[in-house]
Amino acid sequence: IPSMRSLTAEEYVEAFKSFLEHSTEHQCMDEFNKEQMPNIMAGIVTRLCHHMSHKAEQASLLLGDFLAGVVAGEQDLKMIRILQAVHPGVFIANEIVEPNPQHVAAYKELVNQAPDLQNVSFIWHQLTSLEYEQQVKERGTHKKFDFIHMIQMLYRVEDIPSTIKFFHSCLDDHGKLLIIILSDSSGWASLWKKHRDCLPATDSGHYVTCSGITEVLRGLGAQHRVYELPSGWDITECFSEGDALGGRMMDFLTGTKNFLGTAPAALRRRLREALRRPECSSTRDGRVIFSNNLSMIVVES
Repeated sequence: IPSMRSLTAEEYVEAFKSFLEHSTEHQCMDEFNKEQMPNIMAGIVTRLCHHMSHKAEQASLLLGDFLAGVVAGEQDLKMIRILQAVHPGVFIANEIVEPNPQHVAAYKELVNQAPDLQNVSFIWHQLTSLEYEQQVKERGTHKKFDFIHMIQMLYRVEDIPSTIKFFHSCLDDHGKLLIIILSDSSGWASLWKKHRDCLPATDSGHYVTCSGITEVLRGLGAQHRVYELPSGWDITECFSEGDALGGRMMDFLTGTKNFLGTAPAALRRRLREALRRPECSSTRDGRVIFSNNLSMIVVES
């Protein structure tokens, strides 16, 4: 039997696609965008217009470093459109930090297919967040941004407190930082807390949920507000022996390549039992729905 190993970047993207197709992850983000983002963006635009005599009417957005393969940029463009709707005249200088060339290409293709992005410029940094930070410090080009977001990317940075501190320092006066991370009420939190010892480490060894981020923000003295949104993931096929989709789901859940084919039988049983427990999942119409609840953390400059 092959030994257990972590997913490569390419394998992760494939597993992530199956997750997106069977979860409400993006619908949850869409709900937040619709209900909360206009107010968040309106505050930024109000500040921009107030300072028109001192600064060109421009909003700069630095977008998160981890984008999800074929859907790279989808949520980013939705946020841009919300800002355009709140104040149509504002010019948006949009900077993207993303290390994966495939993800950058996918995002660029989305932009090319979007005829409604008037008054928007794009600058692409094919870098990790740490490489971007080092470049900024070496060149002394410390730009200030009105809005920065990190969507589900802090699991993959080397030093979470340092990364948050740096990007928070990149905010202009009255700017905002949006961090989207898994909620403490999610099944992930329970799974990581009780079964982490059986799983291969993530690429940066981080299993972080909302409370870990808010603890960092309190340490920085950064004012923030947390929005909790429910999200679910139908994992019913995880319990069907030999099911290919269930296999990909278990790979994504565990971060392991071919988990069902490489993990010891006792570990497979242990995790499947854990996945059915109330702290991880609920049952609806015979389907097992894993809790994928998200926390949207809005941080003030």
